[in-house]
Amino acid sequence: MCQPVAFQLVVRILLRCLLACTCWTSLPAVAAAPDSSVSASQPKGSLVIIGGALRGDNAAVWERMVQLAGGKGARIAVFASASASPDKTGQALVERFRHYGAQAFFVPVAPRLAGTDYQAAAEDPALAAAVRAAGGAFFSGGDQARITRALRRPDGSNTRILDALWELYRGGGMIGGTSAGAAIMSSTMFGHPKPVLATLKLGLDEGGEIAPGLGFIGDEVFIDQHLLVRGRFARMLPAMLKKGYQLGLGIDENTAMVVAPSREVEVIGYRGALLVDLSKAVAQDGPLELSNVRLSYLDNGDRFHLRTHVFTPAPDKRDNRIDPARPYYREPLFSADILGHSTVVELMSRLIDSDQSEAIGLSLDSPHAVQPELGFEFRLSRSHDSVGYQSALTEQYSVYKLRLDIRPIVVQHPLYQYWRLDAVAGGGRVGAAR
Repeated sequence: MCQPVAFQLVVRILLRCLLACTCWTSLPAVAAAPDSSVSASQPKGSLVIIGGALRGDNAAVWERMVQLAGGKGARIAVFASASASPDKTGQALVERFRHYGAQAFFVPVAPRLAGTDYQAAAEDPALAAAVRAAGGAFFSGGDQARITRALRRPDGSNTRILDALWELYRGGGMIGGTSAGAAIMSSTMFGHPKPVLATLKLGLDEGGEIAPGLGFIGDEVFIDQHLLVRGRFARMLPAMLKKGYQLGLGIDENTAMVVAPSREVEVIGYRGALLVDLSKAVAQDGPLELSNVRLSYLDNGDRFHLRTHVFTPAPDKRDNRIDPARPYYREPLFSADILGHSTVVELMSRLIDSDQSEAIGLSLDSPHAVQPELGFEFRLSRSHDSVGYQSALTEQYSVYKLRLDIRPIVVQHPLYQYWRLDAVAGGGRVGAAR
């Protein structure tokens, strides 16, 4: 096996040789013709934003990335900059892309790559030229701060590699990323924030908890990932308020949002994405308190246009709109843990197909946590423009434009008492406080 320094030299030599080869430069940048609705200043490429934990057998996502990068044989630059083991992660990703027909190559620009100077590699003209000539680029998961540290100079300006990535994207190439690679897609990203509930109580600090991303999706949309599995939809709200975002997109694991040059977003993969709309929301000072948030759930195959704000349900749902006059669910809708795994989507799906006017979820903390007396009520309700669809194949729901109101609540301690039968007392109830 080559030593790291020798490996880097070999990579540079190979890249220079490949760049001199006409078969490299003649590869198509993208598979589709440019969208006629795209302005001259707008990127002509596509983004594939994945919520993390992308399985190797999720062919829908892998094949879409290869297609958008130019189809079979497309060159895809693999960045494992966020990884703690970039050599292993990079090699695994290269092999996975090759499995789906791409000619992927590893870009050795990573703070944790042993034996390399990542800052020098980020300014290497040959590496930059290789990235610029590729049909696509992909960022692995890990720590997103390592990506921005690797691709930006200490003064905040772009390295040659980052300039090359922007040229690739503006010219029609594909940029994809999972987990940390998704976080860097917006101009603001989470760094190392507190747990979700503590973030609702205390807010977020600039620099460490939220930091500048790379901004490929533009300045008007905030991105978050691992959304439903880790209950992260709530932490998007204080971040969006702090930085002035009106639209936020959160994508779940093993699922992708494909952003076309036309600015239409399509959800593909295992689960879905939440769209948070704060354009009509009203916020109060202090712990998070918001009214009139619009919350939508886009399932696999659904589309949303970032410019027109038009929703388009997946083909298997379009003819199966939920009829409010014929609700399926007929019991009160409540959850004691709104931040639980997929709980918010479960409540949204039940509410849109229910005879109930609202669904309530709570978020409470441990008695030993910071400000244990402070919790939050999440109240979901239907408005005149709320609409839902159900798949005739999978029975999954798409839910658009529910209203969400969030209020701080006081949590009494002890929160509960034990309930037991007292045999001596003849069946009386005796409580033990907790």
